[in-house]
Amino acid sequence: MPIHLTAFVVTTWLLAMLPGAGQALVVRQTLTGGRVAAAAAIAGTATGLLIWSTAAAAGLSAVLLANPAAYRMIRVSGGVVLVLLGVSTWWSLRRAAVAAGSGAGLTRRRGYLAGLATNLGNPKAGVFAVSLLPQFVTPDGPVLLSSIGLGVLWAAVTSTWYVLFTWLVDRGRSFTSRPAVRRRLQAVTGGVLILLGVAVAAGM
Repeated sequence: MPIHLTAFVVTTWLLAMLPGAGQALVVRQTLTGGRVAAAAAIAGTATGLLIWSTAAAAGLSAVLLANPAAYRMIRVSGGVVLVLLGVSTWWSLRRAAVAAGSGAGLTRRRGYLAGLATNLGNPKAGVFAVSLLPQFVTPDGPVLLSSIGLGVLWAAVTSTWYVLFTWLVDRGRSFTSRPAVRRRLQAVTGGVLILLGVAVAAGM
């Protein structure tokens, strides 16, 4: 059975609050697609966390991360995804304003896939799942189910922080909706995503 749930929640909450690809993606989705796109990205991120934690519980991610070639492939793929998102954010600055009626379903799908790809392409999530999840599970009882349960809790805690973060970003829309401010924010967000992508791909 899982132990020290309070410590686990605090740990995962603090990890979620750390500036990184997840927060940059949420800002990007909020600025370009609003709360719908941000919520879809959060759902994709949560799915990625569940996949990592389930793989860790089954021992798959430990094997994967122990393989230098596989680890490098995941790292580079994740970096490429972040760079492409950054370039896409910059590219959107060159386009005319997006029509308000553009498909919400497409926005959700793109947001979800962006969140999922960003999380699965982040080896640090796999490292956390392999190294820290077992620290919160006792050797007695259903270890596999307990590990998966912690993964669900991890996804829930991270999603909660991102929902709050999205709300904070959205609260500033009266300020960020000004064309000049919005363009600067998108330019900075795109640059941050590109830098993060390069750092992830380089293993920094």
